[in-house]
Amino acid sequence: MNEFYLEVATQGERLDKYLTQELSDLSRSRIQQLIEQGNVQLNGEICTSKKMLVNLGDRLSLSIPTPEPLELLAEDIPLDILYEDEQLLILNKPAGLVVHPAPGHADGTLVNALLAHCPNLPGIGGVQRPGIVHRLDKDTTGAIAIAKTELAHQHLQAQLKAKTARREYLGVIYGVPKDTSGSIDLPIGRHPIDRKKMAIVPVEKGGRSAITHWQVEERMGNYTLVLFRLETGRTHQIRVHSSQLGHPIVGDQLYGSGRSVGVNLPGQALHAWKLQLQHPISGELIQAIATPPPSFTTLLDVLRRRNN
Repeated sequence: MNEFYLEVATQGERLDKYLTQELSDLSRSRIQQLIEQGNVQLNGEICTSKKMLVNLGDRLSLSIPTPEPLELLAEDIPLDILYEDEQLLILNKPAGLVVHPAPGHADGTLVNALLAHCPNLPGIGGVQRPGIVHRLDKDTTGAIAIAKTELAHQHLQAQLKAKTARREYLGVIYGVPKDTSGSIDLPIGRHPIDRKKMAIVPVEKGGRSAITHWQVEERMGNYTLVLFRLETGRTHQIRVHSSQLGHPIVGDQLYGSGRSVGVNLPGQALHAWKLQLQHPISGELIQAIATPPPSFTTLLDVLRRRNN
């Protein structure tokens, strides 16, 4: 348990804003979380609201609980590293690799690999998902960012929330859209019957805003290579939106027909091609481009030959 003690040197400042200014290693969202958990006291009394005002001479104490022991094993799983420094790591994730432990996938995940690569990762952002800022589906390949410090974790999450981080995907879809580009703004939530799936669900019934921008890159007969840009990051977002438009991702067994295209695909033909974000310390713009896997490029070659 880490303890911080402060004497307020201002008048009429919001509690969460004041603590964020004084404790620069913690983000405002992290401060608010600690307040909600009862870990902040004002003049010996537990604070009940982040909006409480502090005044000159008030005494504040803040406790940061020691992270729970991590019960995950470090595993020596090869990583394709696109960028790394002391704050963050960007990887090119292969198909078949689950990002974090879940029922049916207790080990052999990206998190297990990260624990071997980054010994100081436990406790960053959560016990079961250390360092994970965003995720990719098991069979979706490509660029994924990992935070190596608490500061980086909070900063990267804030970028995703503010939509300043840019995530672009390449996907092969069935059919040919009549337009060359467009945007899909349809809320996504858990499927009301099949709980393993997501679906278009109205906001008033629990759906969350989901926006996907798309652009045709290449038409190949009855298939199309599309560039997708995520404005939000809901579970299975591109796959659900593509299916809703009548153009599911090739190889998607969950949201598409899954019919064979003559190429042995490990999953859906969807690849997180480019990730652009701001470095949490230097502010430098970092852009990582992940090379598509051989199965993806083979699929494109086959479809192009068929169309010639």
